[in-house]
Amino acid sequence: MQVYLDNAATTSLDPAVLEAMLPYMSDHYGNPSSTHAHGRQTRSAIEQARKQVAELLNVTPSEVFFTSGGTEADNTALRCTVDSLDIQRVITSRIEHHAVLHTIEELEKHHNLQVDYVELDAKGSINFDHLEQLLKQPGAALVSLMHGNNEVGNITDIQRVGALCQEYHAAFHSDTVQTIAHYPLDLKQIPVHCIAGAAHKFHGPKGVGVLYIAKGHKICPLMYGGGQERNMRGGTENLYGIVGLAKALELSYAQLDERTRHIRALKQRMINGLREQIPGVQFNGLSDDLDNSLYTVLNVSLPSSEDNSMLLFNLDLHQISASGGSACSSGAQLGSHVLRELNSDPSRGAIRFSFSRHNTTEEIDYTVKTVAALYPVNA
Repeated sequence: MQVYLDNAATTSLDPAVLEAMLPYMSDHYGNPSSTHAHGRQTRSAIEQARKQVAELLNVTPSEVFFTSGGTEADNTALRCTVDSLDIQRVITSRIEHHAVLHTIEELEKHHNLQVDYVELDAKGSINFDHLEQLLKQPGAALVSLMHGNNEVGNITDIQRVGALCQEYHAAFHSDTVQTIAHYPLDLKQIPVHCIAGAAHKFHGPKGVGVLYIAKGHKICPLMYGGGQERNMRGGTENLYGIVGLAKALELSYAQLDERTRHIRALKQRMINGLREQIPGVQFNGLSDDLDNSLYTVLNVSLPSSEDNSMLLFNLDLHQISASGGSACSSGAQLGSHVLRELNSDPSRGAIRFSFSRHNTTEEIDYTVKTVAALYPVNA
């Protein structure tokens, strides 16, 4: 049995999304910036996709910008807000995605910026009292806190964060790469200036993302060129990627309740199975709390064993695909910065399983049985 449980890294392409993209990979190939009929046809497809995304997020089309993915969207929101709004302080956490942390580190090097890290509890949850203390300090501030953590699954109340930012006149950016299309996001109700999304996290194509910039949050472009995306992103648009992103988002929200119930049940089944079969198993962050973590992510902490370093390799031998942390940095040998920050015991084995609507109870049972068999009972 082949089992794919690394959906937080990337998801399979929905056949209906591919079908929507195919005409724009073959028949409709005009440059959207051209004024002739071929160009007008593809420009119309992009603007229809923009309108579709805007409706699903409850924003206006003018607030939606297409990018190459979540990383570019995060970089644009952070870099361009700092450059355009005379930001003096950035407030973030140490368990953000590297697309945020590394960007902030670079901004700190090259700008006269103060960077503050909000306190976290032992499970990785935000200390809102400390966040408010930081916001009370003088100087124009930008807050960047992700909605759902890609490694341990913790969900942050971005409504509450946004309200605090509003009260203290701070800009607010949130990386929503793991939550867009998996949770309702009514951006008319959430006081946030920028959010980022990536199509390949919700059964869309790789290489295309979305950036929401609230009306009135006037920032400069990250990339200059031909003035595409209403002068916010130079470069010929990823036409079929944009069409695919909009279709994938439409399908995700149309079937959200059904898919959520299915995936939540799978996650709960895995939690129960691991607890029953592996004495001493734990879960990193709030991963085993279905009400306060991503229903798509389960980060498992296995008891200490000499074999833990081989767990992912052994799972792969059994045709189970999972992750030891963030797959976006799988080429690095530094381990998980999130687990380090949470003081996770390095002698324990950490595996991130992440689920999609395609997973089945049979796959969950097989995976639990395989992990239990790999783990020495008397360790």
